[in-house]
Amino acid sequence: MDDEKDFVRALEKGLVVIKSFDFEHQRQTLSDVAKRTRMTRAAARRYLLTLTKLGYAESDGKFFWLAPRILHLGYALFSSTPLSRLAQPILDRIGDSVGEIASLAVRDGSEVIFLAHSTTSNRIISTKVNIGMRIPLFCSAAGKAILAYQSSDEIKHFLKSGKFPKLTPHTITGSEAITRELTTIRDKGYGTSIEELELGLLSIGVPLPESNGRIMHALTVSLHAGRMDVKQLVEKALPPLLAGQQELAAML
Repeated sequence: MDDEKDFVRALEKGLVVIKSFDFEHQRQTLSDVAKRTRMTRAAARRYLLTLTKLGYAESDGKFFWLAPRILHLGYALFSSTPLSRLAQPILDRIGDSVGEIASLAVRDGSEVIFLAHSTTSNRIISTKVNIGMRIPLFCSAAGKAILAYQSSDEIKHFLKSGKFPKLTPHTITGSEAITRELTTIRDKGYGTSIEELELGLLSIGVPLPESNGRIMHALTVSLHAGRMDVKQLVEKALPPLLAGQQELAAML
């Protein structure tokens, strides 16, 4: 910024506190937040209590967590971006075809954010795939479908700098195993997450290329394992996902 006198440090620090809450740190103590934001405990406490008073965070006296109101900060953008509007009827057609929830996701660093869902199904899936939720790239179908199509250097950098916790017994971790998975995804043209993110949650995703060849988005279908097995998921969801991919990519 050219003019530092116009830069509001308090706002910057407040956003840093909000961003300290992520998929792996959904509930934090004051000490946790202070450590992750590199603030003093007194400063972190002021920001946390302000967020709590404004309704953007909640606390039980020991732990703090973000409240649903925090989604208001991003939902207007997600729901009004041209891509979300373009994707909505396509997501609805995919959802109708499969009988499950279809979603549009975008990469943000080492995570993906869900921007839109199909609206024609009353299926209930995991809270981890709600609009605005952030989930890891390495173990989500959307994330893996995006990551597999990045450059070799980008993938190497991601694997070198990332952390890959074993979220379930099925989570693929370790650089070599993830590299093999990404190679397979690139060969097949789609990615899957079979109870890697959450037990009982199956997902399949395809990358969404832009006109310049860049891939930052993915289309996915997610469902509970009790409704389909992996083979059925691929057979039923992949064709409409690929049709949606082709239709939406032609608009970008």
